[in-house]
Amino acid sequence: MKHRIQTLTFCLLALLVGSAMAATTLTVDQVNTQRAALAGKQVTVSGKVVKVNNGIMRRNFLHIQDGTGGPETNDLVVTSQQTANVGDKVTVTGTVVLDTDFGMGYKYPLLVEKATIQRH
Repeated sequence: MKHRIQTLTFCLLALLVGSAMAATTLTVDQVNTQRAALAGKQVTVSGKVVKVNNGIMRRNFLHIQDGTGGPETNDLVVTSQQTANVGDKVTVTGTVVLDTDFGMGYKYPLLVEKATIQRH
C-alpha cells in the first residue's frame, strides 16, 4: 500500500511539474534562438501585433514582437484561424515549425502554427 501511495504521489508531482513547464511563456527572442530545441513543441508567447495578413492560404499571418531580440530575432510569425489587429497585445500558443515553404514566395525559417490568440 505504501508503495502505491508513493507511486501515485510521484505521478501526480510529475504531472503538475509538466503542466507548469508547458505553461511557461517564452519571449520572441527565446523562440527564435532556441528554435531547433523547440521544433514540434507547443510554445506560448506574449507581445504586440505589428503586422497582419488575413486570409492567405486559408490562414491568418500575424507578426508578434515583445521588445526582445535583435534584428534577426525580434519578430515571430504566427499562423492562426483567429486574428487580431495591429497594435493589439496578445498571448499566442501554437506549435513551432521550421523551414516551411508554402511556394509562391512564402518561405519561413520559423513559424508558430495553428495558434490560439488571446487578446489583452
